[in-house]
Amino acid sequence: MSRFRLLATLMAVVSLPVSAETYKWVDNQGITHYSGTLPPEYADKNRQILNKSGVVIKTQDVLTPEERRAKEAKSAKVSADEAAARDQKRYDKSLVGSYSSEDEIELARSRSMQQLDAGITSINSQITMVSNHLSDLKKEVAGRRQANKKVPPFMLNEIKESQDRLNSLQQDLDKSKAKKAAAQARFDAEKARYRELTGK
Repeated sequence: MSRFRLLATLMAVVSLPVSAETYKWVDNQGITHYSGTLPPEYADKNRQILNKSGVVIKTQDVLTPEERRAKEAKSAKVSADEAAARDQKRYDKSLVGSYSSEDEIELARSRSMQQLDAGITSINSQITMVSNHLSDLKKEVAGRRQANKKVPPFMLNEIKESQDRLNSLQQDLDKSKAKKAAAQARFDAEKARYRELTGK
């Protein structure tokens, strides 16, 4: 039986086109197959590729799902690291090209902070104005109620609108302060990186 199988195998290899790649794989019943194409149902099976002389020139081991996920994760990390390295290289080139000294970085920081501080000052002024107006409205409403006078609906509506406006301004202020902190951190990082790159 073993001789018959060996003979059948040799005949299968010899009968294939000379220029074709030959796949060798084992099915679920343990039977070895040779073919110029790999059937789709055996795409998840380990196989070997033979040359025209029947010599194995390549072995393809199919990965398990866990091995495949690990390989994909490793490949994704390598790609991410390479992208980060390219981005860092572009950033470094731009940084050195944008400034000729640390003093220029400090000058840029100063200008940026002036603009951000101006925005914060403007928002604070609006908050003060709206807060005072809201306080006056509330006092007037409280006085009317204490005197058992009717409170006009427009006045209550104005209180609500003023409170909404005050809340919105406070959110704008928080965002502006966060933007300033981020800008400070960015300039600190640029200054430190510039020193590393130039030694200045």
